[in-house]
Amino acid sequence: MKFFNKTRTSEAVWLGLFGWIAGIIIWHVISLFSKPEFFPGPWQTLLGGIELVRDGSLQNYAFISYGRILAGWTLGSLIGIPFGLLMGKFRYIRLLLEPFLNFFRFIPALVFVTLFILWLGIGEQSKIALITYTTLFVVTLNTMTGVLAIDENKFRAARSMGASDSQILFHVILPAAVPYIFNGIRLAMGNSFMAIVGAEMLAAKEGIGYLIWTSRLYLKTDWIFIGIITLGLMGFFMDKVLTNVGSLLLKKYGVRKANNKKKDLLRQAS
Repeated sequence: MKFFNKTRTSEAVWLGLFGWIAGIIIWHVISLFSKPEFFPGPWQTLLGGIELVRDGSLQNYAFISYGRILAGWTLGSLIGIPFGLLMGKFRYIRLLLEPFLNFFRFIPALVFVTLFILWLGIGEQSKIALITYTTLFVVTLNTMTGVLAIDENKFRAARSMGASDSQILFHVILPAAVPYIFNGIRLAMGNSFMAIVGAEMLAAKEGIGYLIWTSRLYLKTDWIFIGIITLGLMGFFMDKVLTNVGSLLLKKYGVRKANNKKKDLLRQAS
């Protein structure tokens, strides 16, 4: 069975590598039928990336976007988790707030860019507020779902043993809802990247979104491609870090990496 697992892992690595190589080849072939100003190939894009790295623009913009995303995502998560716990635990609070939750979560964050700029100015506050808004509803909804998914027998068992409301919260509700909360903050992180691009395109002088937006003025399509690739790498890196840290610190609550879940399924199959 160990050999089987190693074979599967090696197969996944090679298939993933083949997919990337095939994608780059297709990209190159398509670029041959267009001018570099409209659709640059991999080589032209690489040269544009080297240009941005040499003058320090790419690193600076990525660092600034990271800071905005982390600030808004953290703030939205810190607000969304308590709201989700309250809405899941108390029926009347859920009935009161759920209509607003279901209404606003379908409104894209970019709709509020103009309003946030009007209310908070063009500084960091408006961008962080936009990401906070994006994060808040995803985390709240997932946390509430986690609480509602708890078996009622667990509450009965805790009360029969004389547990107080605070003890039920910390020893029954939170441990059971942790996997849902973790999935919520992971999903919210992806939404944060979408929000920051829109905010930086319309009201920023720095950041990856600003780079993508201003590059069009100079027909630097290779810089636009570099901005898109950078965003993908930033999101990939943040998700990997979050997943690894979560699976390490929250393992006892049932939070595991996808690789570990696959191994468990393979063991069961054997």
